[in-house]
Amino acid sequence: MIEKRYKEAFERASDERKEKILEVGIEEFSNNGFENANINVIAKKSGISIGLMYKYFATKEDLFLTCIQRGCSILDSALEEIMKSDEKILKKAEQVIRTICYHSKKNANYIRLYNEITSEKNPTLAKALAEEIEFPTSRKYITSIAQAFAKNDVRQDLDPRLFAFFLDNLLMSLQFSYTCDYHRDRFEIYTGINVDEMDDEQVVTQLLKFIEGAFTYEK
Repeated sequence: MIEKRYKEAFERASDERKEKILEVGIEEFSNNGFENANINVIAKKSGISIGLMYKYFATKEDLFLTCIQRGCSILDSALEEIMKSDEKILKKAEQVIRTICYHSKKNANYIRLYNEITSEKNPTLAKALAEEIEFPTSRKYITSIAQAFAKNDVRQDLDPRLFAFFLDNLLMSLQFSYTCDYHRDRFEIYTGINVDEMDDEQVVTQLLKFIEGAFTYEK
Protein backbone atom coordinates (compact mmCIF):
# COMPACT_ATOMS: atom_id res chain seq x y z
CA MET A 1 0.00 0.00 0.00
CA ILE A 2 1.12 3.57 -0.64
CA GLU A 3 2.20 5.35 2.51
CA LYS A 4 1.12 8.86 3.43
CA ARG A 5 2.80 11.22 0.99
CA TYR A 6 2.05 14.54 2.68
CA LYS A 7 4.02 16.40 5.32
CA GLU A 8 3.04 17.05 8.93
CA ALA A 9 2.11 20.63 8.04
CA PHE A 10 -0.71 19.34 5.82
CA GLU A 11 -1.91 17.07 8.60
CA ARG A 12 -2.15 20.10 10.90
CA ALA A 13 -4.07 22.17 8.35
CA SER A 14 -7.80 22.73 8.85
CA ASP A 15 -10.18 20.15 7.39
CA GLU A 16 -11.63 22.87 5.16
CA ARG A 17 -8.21 23.72 3.70
CA LYS A 18 -7.27 20.07 3.16
CA GLU A 19 -10.61 19.42 1.47
CA LYS A 20 -10.16 22.42 -0.82
CA ILE A 21 -6.62 21.49 -1.89
CA LEU A 22 -7.54 17.88 -2.65
CA GLU A 23 -10.73 18.78 -4.52
CA VAL A 24 -8.86 21.33 -6.66
CA GLY A 25 -6.02 18.85 -7.17
CA ILE A 26 -8.37 16.10 -8.29
CA GLU A 27 -9.99 18.46 -10.79
CA GLU A 28 -6.63 19.63 -12.19
CA PHE A 29 -5.17 16.11 -12.48
CA SER A 30 -8.35 14.60 -13.93
CA ASN A 31 -8.67 17.34 -16.57
CA ASN A 32 -5.01 17.60 -17.58
CA GLY A 33 -3.31 14.38 -16.57
CA PHE A 34 -0.35 14.05 -14.24
CA GLU A 35 2.30 15.38 -16.61
CA ASN A 36 0.37 18.48 -17.70
CA ALA A 37 -1.22 19.33 -14.36
CA ASN A 38 0.23 22.52 -12.86
CA ILE A 39 0.86 22.60 -9.12
CA ASN A 40 1.02 26.41 -9.24
CA VAL A 41 -2.53 26.47 -10.63
CA ILE A 42 -3.67 24.10 -7.87
CA ALA A 43 -2.11 26.33 -5.22
CA LYS A 44 -3.70 29.49 -6.66
CA LYS A 45 -7.18 27.95 -6.96
CA SER A 46 -6.84 26.58 -3.44
CA GLY A 47 -6.13 30.07 -2.11
CA ILE A 48 -2.62 29.33 -0.85
CA SER A 49 0.90 30.27 -1.95
CA ILE A 50 3.10 27.85 -3.86
CA GLY A 51 5.54 28.06 -0.96
CA LEU A 52 2.90 26.80 1.44
CA MET A 53 1.94 24.07 -1.03
CA TYR A 54 5.50 22.75 -0.90
CA LYS A 55 5.35 22.84 2.88
CA TYR A 56 2.44 20.42 2.54
CA PHE A 57 3.81 18.23 -0.29
CA ALA A 58 7.43 17.65 -1.29
CA THR A 59 6.57 16.99 -4.94
CA LYS A 60 3.71 17.11 -7.43
CA GLU A 61 3.73 13.31 -7.36
CA ASP A 62 3.06 13.34 -3.62
CA LEU A 63 0.07 15.62 -4.13
CA PHE A 64 -1.14 13.40 -6.98
CA LEU A 65 -0.97 10.26 -4.85
CA THR A 66 -2.75 11.97 -1.96
CA CYS A 67 -5.53 13.03 -4.32
CA ILE A 68 -5.85 9.46 -5.54
CA GLN A 69 -6.10 8.13 -1.99
CA ARG A 70 -8.83 10.67 -1.32
CA GLY A 71 -10.80 9.63 -4.40
CA CYS A 72 -10.44 5.92 -3.69
CA SER A 73 -11.62 6.17 -0.10
CA ILE A 74 -15.06 7.50 -1.08
CA LEU A 75 -16.17 4.61 -3.31
CA ASP A 76 -14.31 2.04 -1.21
CA SER A 77 -16.31 3.02 1.88
CA ALA A 78 -19.57 2.52 0.00
CA LEU A 79 -18.46 -0.87 -1.34
CA GLU A 80 -17.37 -1.98 2.12
CA GLU A 81 -20.88 -1.54 3.49
CA ILE A 82 -22.43 -3.49 0.62
CA MET A 83 -19.98 -6.36 0.42
CA LYS A 84 -19.89 -7.14 4.14
CA SER A 85 -23.68 -7.64 4.25
CA ASP A 86 -25.32 -11.07 4.33
CA GLU A 87 -27.29 -10.42 1.13
CA LYS A 88 -27.02 -12.87 -1.74
CA ILE A 89 -24.41 -12.09 -4.39
CA LEU A 90 -26.90 -10.83 -7.00
CA LYS A 91 -28.46 -8.43 -4.49
CA LYS A 92 -24.98 -7.14 -3.65
CA ALA A 93 -24.29 -6.75 -7.38
CA GLU A 94 -27.46 -4.70 -7.80
CA GLN A 95 -26.49 -2.41 -4.92
CA VAL A 96 -22.97 -1.99 -6.31
CA ILE A 97 -24.30 -1.06 -9.77
CA ARG A 98 -26.65 1.53 -8.27
CA THR A 99 -23.81 2.94 -6.17
CA ILE A 100 -21.54 3.22 -9.20
CA CYS A 101 -24.23 4.99 -11.25
CA TYR A 102 -24.74 7.49 -8.44
CA HIS A 103 -21.06 7.90 -7.59
CA SER A 104 -20.00 8.34 -11.23
CA LYS A 105 -22.35 11.30 -11.63
CA LYS A 106 -21.77 12.87 -8.23
CA ASN A 107 -17.98 12.50 -8.23
CA ALA A 108 -17.14 12.55 -11.94
CA ASN A 109 -13.69 14.07 -11.36
CA TYR A 110 -12.68 11.06 -9.23
CA ILE A 111 -13.62 8.68 -12.04
CA ARG A 112 -11.77 10.76 -14.64
CA LEU A 113 -8.74 10.71 -12.35
CA TYR A 114 -9.05 6.92 -12.11
CA ASN A 115 -9.15 6.76 -15.91
CA GLU A 116 -6.01 8.90 -16.04
CA ILE A 117 -4.28 6.43 -13.71
CA THR A 118 -4.97 3.53 -16.07
CA SER A 119 -2.91 5.27 -18.77
CA GLU A 120 -0.01 6.12 -16.44
CA LYS A 121 3.26 5.56 -18.32
CA ASN A 122 5.60 5.40 -15.31
CA PRO A 123 5.88 1.61 -14.66
CA THR A 124 6.90 1.95 -11.00
CA LEU A 125 4.15 4.45 -10.22
CA ALA A 126 1.61 2.44 -12.23
CA LYS A 127 2.33 -0.71 -10.20
CA ALA A 128 2.06 1.18 -6.91
CA LEU A 129 -1.21 2.75 -8.04
CA ALA A 130 -2.63 -0.62 -9.11
CA GLU A 131 -1.86 -2.12 -5.71
CA GLU A 132 -3.27 0.91 -3.87
CA ILE A 133 -6.50 1.08 -5.86
CA GLU A 134 -7.26 -2.45 -6.98
CA PHE A 135 -6.19 -4.60 -4.03
CA PRO A 136 -8.94 -3.55 -1.56
CA THR A 137 -11.68 -3.86 -4.19
CA SER A 138 -10.39 -7.20 -5.46
CA ARG A 139 -10.47 -8.66 -1.93
CA LYS A 140 -14.08 -7.55 -1.47
CA TYR A 141 -15.27 -9.08 -4.74
CA ILE A 142 -13.27 -12.30 -4.42
CA THR A 143 -14.44 -12.85 -0.84
CA SER A 144 -18.11 -12.24 -1.68
CA ILE A 145 -18.05 -14.53 -4.70
CA ALA A 146 -16.18 -17.24 -2.78
CA GLN A 147 -18.78 -17.05 0.01
CA ALA A 148 -21.61 -17.35 -2.53
CA PHE A 149 -19.78 -20.31 -4.08
CA ALA A 150 -19.51 -22.03 -0.70
CA LYS A 151 -23.26 -21.56 -0.14
CA ASN A 152 -24.04 -22.94 -3.62
CA ASP A 153 -25.65 -19.60 -4.53
CA VAL A 154 -23.69 -19.42 -7.79
CA ARG A 155 -22.69 -21.92 -10.43
CA GLN A 156 -20.16 -24.42 -9.15
CA ASP A 157 -17.89 -24.38 -12.19
CA LEU A 158 -16.72 -20.78 -11.74
CA ASP A 159 -13.38 -19.50 -10.47
CA PRO A 160 -14.05 -16.76 -7.85
CA ARG A 161 -10.85 -14.87 -8.67
CA LEU A 162 -11.44 -14.79 -12.42
CA PHE A 163 -15.12 -13.93 -12.00
CA ALA A 164 -14.15 -11.09 -9.62
CA PHE A 165 -11.80 -9.77 -12.29
CA PHE A 166 -14.44 -9.99 -15.02
CA LEU A 167 -17.04 -8.35 -12.78
CA ASP A 168 -14.74 -5.48 -11.90
CA ASN A 169 -13.98 -4.86 -15.58
CA LEU A 170 -17.69 -4.54 -16.31
CA LEU A 171 -18.16 -2.08 -13.46
CA MET A 172 -15.05 -0.09 -14.35
CA SER A 173 -16.27 0.29 -17.92
CA LEU A 174 -19.63 1.49 -16.60
CA GLN A 175 -17.94 4.16 -14.46
CA PHE A 176 -15.94 5.46 -17.41
CA SER A 177 -19.04 5.48 -19.62
CA TYR A 178 -20.58 8.14 -17.40
CA THR A 179 -17.56 10.42 -17.18
CA CYS A 180 -14.84 9.96 -19.86
CA ASP A 181 -15.31 11.24 -23.41
CA TYR A 182 -14.03 8.18 -25.27
CA HIS A 183 -16.09 5.77 -23.17
CA ARG A 184 -19.15 8.01 -23.38
CA ASP A 185 -18.85 7.86 -27.17
CA ARG A 186 -18.51 4.06 -27.02
CA PHE A 187 -21.68 3.88 -24.95
CA GLU A 188 -23.59 5.90 -27.55
CA ILE A 189 -22.19 3.89 -30.48
CA TYR A 190 -23.40 0.64 -28.92
CA THR A 191 -26.72 1.83 -27.49
CA GLY A 192 -27.65 4.74 -29.73
CA ILE A 193 -28.33 6.78 -26.58
CA ASN A 194 -26.37 9.61 -24.98
CA VAL A 195 -25.46 8.37 -21.52
CA ASP A 196 -26.86 11.59 -19.99
CA GLU A 197 -30.26 10.63 -21.39
CA MET A 198 -30.10 6.99 -20.33
CA ASP A 199 -32.42 5.85 -17.56
CA ASP A 200 -30.20 4.52 -14.78
CA GLU A 201 -32.86 1.96 -13.92
CA GLN A 202 -32.48 0.44 -17.36
CA VAL A 203 -28.70 0.29 -16.90
CA VAL A 204 -29.14 -1.45 -13.54
CA THR A 205 -31.72 -3.93 -14.86
CA GLN A 206 -29.84 -4.90 -18.01
CA LEU A 207 -26.41 -5.18 -16.41
CA LEU A 208 -27.86 -7.24 -13.58
CA LYS A 209 -29.40 -9.65 -16.12
CA PHE A 210 -25.98 -9.98 -17.75
CA ILE A 211 -24.29 -10.71 -14.42
CA GLU A 212 -27.04 -13.12 -13.35
CA GLY A 213 -26.55 -15.07 -16.58
CA ALA A 214 -22.85 -15.38 -15.82
CA PHE A 215 -23.18 -16.37 -12.17
CA THR A 216 -26.09 -18.80 -12.37
CA TYR A 217 -27.44 -21.59 -14.54
CA GLU A 218 -30.56 -23.71 -14.58
CA LYS A 219 -30.26 -26.66 -12.20
